[in-house]
Amino acid sequence: MNRSHFLEKKSVDELQAEASTGETLDRALGAFDLISLGIGCIIGAGIFVLTGTAAAKYAGPAITISFILAGITCAFAGLCYAEFASLLPVAGSAYTYAYATLGEIFAWIIGWDLLLEYALGAATVAVGWSGYAVSFLKDLGIVLPATLTAATGSQVMLADGSMTQAVLNLPAVGAIAVISLLLILGIRESAKFNSIIVIVKLIVILAFLAFGVWHINSANWTPFIPANTGKFGEVWFQWHSQRCWSYILCLHRV
Repeated sequence: MNRSHFLEKKSVDELQAEASTGETLDRALGAFDLISLGIGCIIGAGIFVLTGTAAAKYAGPAITISFILAGITCAFAGLCYAEFASLLPVAGSAYTYAYATLGEIFAWIIGWDLLLEYALGAATVAVGWSGYAVSFLKDLGIVLPATLTAATGSQVMLADGSMTQAVLNLPAVGAIAVISLLLILGIRESAKFNSIIVIVKLIVILAFLAFGVWHINSANWTPFIPANTGKFGEVWFQWHSQRCWSYILCLHRV
């Protein structure tokens, strides 16, 4: 086997020539659609689900440091992708850049890494949506069975206090199925739906800030960094381990 084949690269001219043959996807998204997609990625389910919990139980006001560090990291990542786009103005993201600079085998690895990232990201959001749906339906008097609202095999408590194993996270599976059907309809339809969701997110956040600013208690800012109890790492590892299995099992069911 010729190992050099795995390190074959495509020049910028070859990539641009392939893009101009008409065999690539049509450019159906405008500037507003791309901005909406970016905002949608930034304002994900985690900002509504985990921010308050992390601040209240673990990080306190120091959670703002995490946001600052995450913002700086995202800025550097954005600069990297801006460089990709300026050097290789064709579709393909990091996959195309790796093909041109490192070779086929590295592009293949990065391509599958991207698919894994998107798959787990979709499952993460679906689990977050599931939590919202279960809570909202409960407020309306509709209580879904505990065995249908958690990851397959995880321990859940029934109404009588007994413990059993969950069958699957039905709301999460349903969310992924609906979004998959929406993507099948077309990229324009998906972009329109995403824009609507992003507008709703922004309205919710602005409303939260408008009403919450009057209830700020500066006494809660001290201590800014809570004392380290040594338990956060253990809690974080256990939580993420359970979530990872939830995402994997949710994808398996779909």
